[in-house]
Amino acid sequence: MPATGPSVSAVVVLAAGQGTRMRSRTPKVLHAVGGRSMLGHVLAAAGPLGAAATVVVVGSGRDQVEAHLAEIAPQARSVVQEQQNGSGHAAAVALATITDLEGPVLIVNGDAPLLRAATVEALVQAHRAAGDVLTVLTAVVADPTGLGRIVRDAGGRVTAIVEERDATAEQRAITEVNAGVYVGDGAAVRAALARVGAANDQGEQYLTDVLGLLVGDGAPVGGHPAEDPDDTLGCNDRRELAARRRTLNDRVLDELMRSGVTVVDLATTWVDVTVEVGADTVLHPGTQLLGATVVGSDAVVGPDTTLTDTEVGDGARVVRTHAELAVVGPDVQVGPFAYLRPGTRLARGAKVGTFVETKNATVGEGSKIPHLSYVGDATIGEGTNIGAATVFVNYDGVAKHHTTIGSHARTGADNMFVAPVTVGDGAYTAAGSVITTDVPPGAMGVARAAQRNVAGWVRRRRPGTAAAAAAEAATAPHTDDAQGARS
Repeated sequence: MPATGPSVSAVVVLAAGQGTRMRSRTPKVLHAVGGRSMLGHVLAAAGPLGAAATVVVVGSGRDQVEAHLAEIAPQARSVVQEQQNGSGHAAAVALATITDLEGPVLIVNGDAPLLRAATVEALVQAHRAAGDVLTVLTAVVADPTGLGRIVRDAGGRVTAIVEERDATAEQRAITEVNAGVYVGDGAAVRAALARVGAANDQGEQYLTDVLGLLVGDGAPVGGHPAEDPDDTLGCNDRRELAARRRTLNDRVLDELMRSGVTVVDLATTWVDVTVEVGADTVLHPGTQLLGATVVGSDAVVGPDTTLTDTEVGDGARVVRTHAELAVVGPDVQVGPFAYLRPGTRLARGAKVGTFVETKNATVGEGSKIPHLSYVGDATIGEGTNIGAATVFVNYDGVAKHHTTIGSHARTGADNMFVAPVTVGDGAYTAAGSVITTDVPPGAMGVARAAQRNVAGWVRRRRPGTAAAAAAEAATAPHTDDAQGARS
């Protein structure tokens, strides 16, 4: 077992609910919060426990949930709750699939995106230290309205979870509530689940009834309050989803600032939990760092920048840019208004400037694409400058082709490189050229028609226009010249 936290024999995640209040074709537990699905957050929180078995109970939208589970946690297995007969029934279905269940088992809802590993570990530690048969995670909240109250005896033992509709006035005044996360002896929990009935308004088997049965048997039951009540919050509709995103993002930004990152505007900066940012980096307003993005130290990102699964090196500056699956090397300058598409790799000191789009392009150290260009399926050497309004013509209507520009080359403005084509080291290309054949190293590539001026065209074809009048005035003999001629 990993040494990072206490172990449990099994983790059971309840993820079979339909989530009708989400009003979504996507199962509730698959809605994303801060770079992970809600189910992903719960599995990440339970992961350090090193459980021998992780079982996820699926039901509504099970094909989608199982596909997602295979992607994010292939070691976990799913079990189908064919009929959604309540949380107690779901837990029983899961435990029935674990034949060698010994020791503690953790049972948790799959819609708790703020649950942290430290909170789960603390719950298991408290359970072991107290020697209880069952321990429930609780939260002390300012407003317990609508939540199940935790009732304790004089010795602090939990004696009941009382739903608000069944609570007395005295019980409603209790501010410690059920968080819906349990750790208990696997055999005892399984035996109690077999005794849970469905004599209630919903005709369902409730997991909370296990606690009452164990208390009735005289078994010791405890409750462990979460250090941060936000950890226990579930998510039932789109409004709560937005609120959970805000809370999680605030946590992420707080951790970044504690580690030495400057966040200029907390309200408009969004960073996924899967992102890494180095010290002394500045995140300006409107920045979104998503997925597996990694930003080095002393970098500047933003304003108005979205980076997805992108690597940014130390000292780089990325301004008003969208990038996905790109690598931005150290001391690189990108933007404003740049678009780095997948496969872009910018070496140290390179520059991609204003209104430049790159795709599947490797740009060498110190090379520059300053403005108004498209570079796709290309390799550019070091120290090269790409002129303004350049297009790498990589697609022939059927297949993509590659262009190679050597090191220390200079390409003219308004060039088109029709791939496949190679421009050698130290070569130049003239402005306005359409390069369709290779340019040898050190050569000048010129591919444009000779200029032809048609005299008098405006006077003949556009008479009476302002252009014609201007041309007439410009070509008329000057007075001084006429007088000089007469003298």
